[in-house]
Amino acid sequence: MWLGVDYYPEQWDETLLEQDLDTIVELSCNVIRIAEFSWHLMEKREGDYDFSFFDRVIEKAKQRNLKIIMGTPTATIPAWLAKKHPDILSEFESGRKRVFGGRHVYCFNSERMYEYSEKIIRKLVSHYKDEKSIVAWQLDNEIGHEGSDVCYCENCRRRFQEFLAEKFEGNIDRLNEVYGTTFWSQEYNSFDEIPTPMETITTHNPALRQDWERFRSKSIVDFMEFQAKLVRELAPSAVIMHDFPGGGLSKHVDYSGVARCLDRVAYNNYPVWGGQKEPIKPHEIAFALDYIRGLKGENFWITEAIMGAQGHDVTGFLPRPNQAKLWSYQSMAHGADSLLYFRYRGATKGAEQFCYGVLDADNVKRRKFYEVQSFFREISRYEKAMHAPVKNQVAIVYDYDSLASFRIQRQSILLDPAAEMQKFYKAFFDWNVGVDVIPKERDFSSYRILILPQLIMTEPDLERRVHEYVRRGGTVVFTYRHAVKDSDNNIPFGETLPVHYCDLTGLCVEETESLQEYSAFPVLGAGEFSGVSGRGGIFRDMIRVRDAEVLFTYGDQFYREFAAVTKKKTGSGTAYYIGCGLEESITKLLMERMMRQCGISMLPSAEGVEIVNRGNETQRVTMYMNHNSHEVTQGEVTLAPFECKMIE
Repeated sequence: MWLGVDYYPEQWDETLLEQDLDTIVELSCNVIRIAEFSWHLMEKREGDYDFSFFDRVIEKAKQRNLKIIMGTPTATIPAWLAKKHPDILSEFESGRKRVFGGRHVYCFNSERMYEYSEKIIRKLVSHYKDEKSIVAWQLDNEIGHEGSDVCYCENCRRRFQEFLAEKFEGNIDRLNEVYGTTFWSQEYNSFDEIPTPMETITTHNPALRQDWERFRSKSIVDFMEFQAKLVRELAPSAVIMHDFPGGGLSKHVDYSGVARCLDRVAYNNYPVWGGQKEPIKPHEIAFALDYIRGLKGENFWITEAIMGAQGHDVTGFLPRPNQAKLWSYQSMAHGADSLLYFRYRGATKGAEQFCYGVLDADNVKRRKFYEVQSFFREISRYEKAMHAPVKNQVAIVYDYDSLASFRIQRQSILLDPAAEMQKFYKAFFDWNVGVDVIPKERDFSSYRILILPQLIMTEPDLERRVHEYVRRGGTVVFTYRHAVKDSDNNIPFGETLPVHYCDLTGLCVEETESLQEYSAFPVLGAGEFSGVSGRGGIFRDMIRVRDAEVLFTYGDQFYREFAAVTKKKTGSGTAYYIGCGLEESITKLLMERMMRQCGISMLPSAEGVEIVNRGNETQRVTMYMNHNSHEVTQGEVTLAPFECKMIE
């Protein structure tokens, strides 16, 4: 179990180094994370490599038995490189170059970026390849974050055209056919006529934009695979990881694709950031953690846990006493088995002066220091339990292509697939039932309940696996906007919605509408839900039942003949279809009924109390976490505000 801090010794006078490391040891750390933003320090001028500063840092750390997570410095290119090769800089959609400054300003399709990245990584890893104190190599930093996942420069335009030429095997007529470019007279005679989808009148072809999204993802995945391959070539036994930022489901990159080249996935966990009035809700924090664990289906690391207020230009909410410590426990509850805090000490210069650390700039040990120290000392007692894998019976499945399709055509201004996933997630979270959040490619055959929210794109392999899953006894939940498009982001001709799922669900969708309200119409319970009523909105399907059971109907004037929620038994399994954006209480009621029918144990708890079991036969622990700002009693356990109690 690695417990430590993110340390930037290059930002401080070197005379502080030994005192800092002694203080870090006093915190009960066993690792520091360094060097991720230090390209210029390692190569002040082109070809002039100097690693002596980090040699001294590592040597002093080793004297104190501190291990090292070493970063490749590619997230922040040096000024001399941007000056010499301005084409390395990425571009906004307007065509303006991003100027040097900030971070992540490089283009992922720049040949110069590959060339100079390879040089610095080769020199760096070769220099440290035999250094036993380095326990992991971090590639870059927060890939695709803060808008860096999109670039419209000439490098990207040319590479995008090559990407399409390869996909369509050089046959431009085939591309025209698939895209339907006869619409608006958009036929192409050659691949070099194809634009990047920059701002235009109305909008670009949805199939073109879908391939652009795939190209953006591939550009980043390729760059990370390039770095991983290079590090492994030079240091075959290296542990390779990356620190993913939040908001992965909204990025123009499939993080599960990046994760395939990594040995360990890591996450930078920010439940609150500058400008937020208050932290996000506990179930939203948990959902993000489970999404990160799902990238590889394995335990992960936290590389940036917060302790102080955070913000670049706007100072953030200060986590209340023990609240940030509770978030650290929650991370471990959801599959983290190592954790580092960002940052050791708050900066006095640069863009992150208001990202407060374990210590503030006055260098005085106060509450935050002792909270971190107590967390490290407490959690280390449960190392065996934290290293055990997390096993759940429920999974929520997402699809990068479907998420991209909704970015291209939202269909309702209120439709947010990630928020809909979290609505389902909360129904299980409130009963302390664990959920895996996984990409559609992952094997889901072992789960008892499978949620497929807004998987708008249909493709044969997924269809086959879902049908087999239900036939063998699984319970699957489909939602509105399921299987509407083909893999080219086109609507299939002659197919009734949900495409290729009508028999499995026992229904067809006759009409649809987008609503610009969350609570736009009533829904009325039928059958086993007779007497129950609620509201729906966002979007809805007018469901014509064939041989399914109706659970809810629409209650407004013109659509009472249509079902809103259905259920059909097929083989030994069950398929549910939810045809609209249901209010939270009805969603929760449906999920509770499914859990009982599937034999999944539900554990009631007081409002704001989360209970998680971690461990295996070696060590088991129950974690009681109070997300409330007041004392709560859960059974025989009394929890102070924001307290976590671990009971073996």
